[in-house]
Amino acid sequence: MNFELSEEQTMLREASRDLLADRAPIEHVRAWLDRDEDVDPEVWQLTADLGWPGLGVPEEYDGSGQGLVELALVAEELGRALGRGPFAPTAVVGRALAVGGSPALRSEVLPALAAGSSWATWAFAEPRAPWSLGGVRATARTDEDAYVLDGVKTAVQDADGAHWLLVTALHEGVPASFLVDRDAPGVTVRRQRTLDPTRAFHEVRFEGVRVPHDRRLTGGPEDIQRLLDEASVLRCADSLGVMRRLLELTVEHTTTRVQFGQPIGTFQAVKHSAADMALLVHGAGAATHYAAMAADAGTDDAARAACAAASYVSAGSGEVAARALQLHGGIGFTWEHDLHLYLRRARADSVLYGDAAVHRERLCTLLRPSPATATASS
Repeated sequence: MNFELSEEQTMLREASRDLLADRAPIEHVRAWLDRDEDVDPEVWQLTADLGWPGLGVPEEYDGSGQGLVELALVAEELGRALGRGPFAPTAVVGRALAVGGSPALRSEVLPALAAGSSWATWAFAEPRAPWSLGGVRATARTDEDAYVLDGVKTAVQDADGAHWLLVTALHEGVPASFLVDRDAPGVTVRRQRTLDPTRAFHEVRFEGVRVPHDRRLTGGPEDIQRLLDEASVLRCADSLGVMRRLLELTVEHTTTRVQFGQPIGTFQAVKHSAADMALLVHGAGAATHYAAMAADAGTDDAARAACAAASYVSAGSGEVAARALQLHGGIGFTWEHDLHLYLRRARADSVLYGDAAVHRERLCTLLRPSPATATASS
């Protein structure tokens, strides 16, 4: 598969990197660490002007109609710059609505998402449960002209300022998707204190929340799992950006830090460790880009590619972060150095949308021959 970017994709990456470097540098990231606001409205508006929120929205709803590859390019730059904001969750919800929303619902929501005037997020994970379909415990029951939702969701990114919440809940024991207004009666949002201060995550409670029937998306567990795979690929792209920046910081440090009269990067042990980091970064890039391309092409191995990328990047990002910290030495532990912010982002990314164990287990299931296939081959 050809991993070379097209001219348009290269321009998208360069424009995204330039915007973040100019308007959201690391000093800006640090200034927002202790604020209560989820999103910097000025930077979010600039990204909307650049077309980020509408990248994956179909053209008939004022979007650009791009695929997961283009979304992953932006997500990678956000990870590299420790960018905040609801780009990834909004993109995921937009893709879900484009496939499973009714025409009226798409016409209502997608143009607003594409313009950046509103954003949405996905309420999927639940406390003390795996980030998988088997971990869904929230319920939806039919009550006359509406569904009634009850349950608790955790690690919902940028939920407080979101206009819509895509909620995954069990209806008659089967996972289903519902689009809920953030301000609907019975919805309670609480900011969570997490390891990663560069993004905002929330606990969201649903207590007797009534959702009209036309707010339920079509499709079943397979569609939700496909969306979970796509969200995992975007998470991998964010991690890839973090890993690339960790490698850059480490190379810069080891080529300028002098010990025994020479840069520490000339020592063999340091070279080997940095080379191992580079291998992990290149592997993460190949796995992530292939998974995004497979999803866009609809290949038979798209699900396996997403699982392989997610499991590899989840484990690899932790290894790269550990080696970066080791090669930086004591300075890497200090608040003043930027390294610890990337370490925190990498750690948070390693569990979002499922950690390595979750994806490896599912990958084994996908690779295991079905009973019918095993019988036929024997």
